[in-house]
Amino acid sequence: MSETTTADGRTTHDLADAPAATGERADLLATLAKQRHFLRFTTRDLTDEQAGRRSTVSELCLGGLIKHVTAVEQSWVDFILDGPSAMGDFTTMTEADWARRADGFRLLPGETLAGVLADYAEVARRTDELVATLPDLDATQPLPKAPWFEPGGRWSARRVLMHIIAETAQHAGHADIIRESLDGAKSMG
Repeated sequence: MSETTTADGRTTHDLADAPAATGERADLLATLAKQRHFLRFTTRDLTDEQAGRRSTVSELCLGGLIKHVTAVEQSWVDFILDGPSAMGDFTTMTEADWARRADGFRLLPGETLAGVLADYAEVARRTDELVATLPDLDATQPLPKAPWFEPGGRWSARRVLMHIIAETAQHAGHADIIRESLDGAKSMG
């Protein structure tokens, strides 16, 4: 699937080369596409400097949110395919590991908004292809070790996809607030 962003920030998809999703899979992909659009739309017409600027008391910036959502989606898709080893053991992370993780919420020197949006489009393409072709959405994997997961818990591919949708929607809301704080632009209303 190829993706094009129009001048007004809308994202269009060329589905000619992607497997067709139907039923529940089509619904999941449509919902995820809508949330991705809202997140991307908050970055329309911004410079790299604006995309890296904090506009609230939070550490978050728009470029960093795109980076974070990209990394989260990619790691969860890897989890669907490879299980908890794709995500690591969060209970053994060092201060340096947490500092590197925090950099995933920032637009770092040398990074551009266009670059993080391109990375996001590639991850989205991979996710969409997986959703369309995965043999069984009920297939489960054990959750990685992390203080925020129940010990011994398992998630199905379906639940992972719903989590990706929720994460994307939550951060689209954060992005909307950040953008409005930057220059008054709104995604809706």
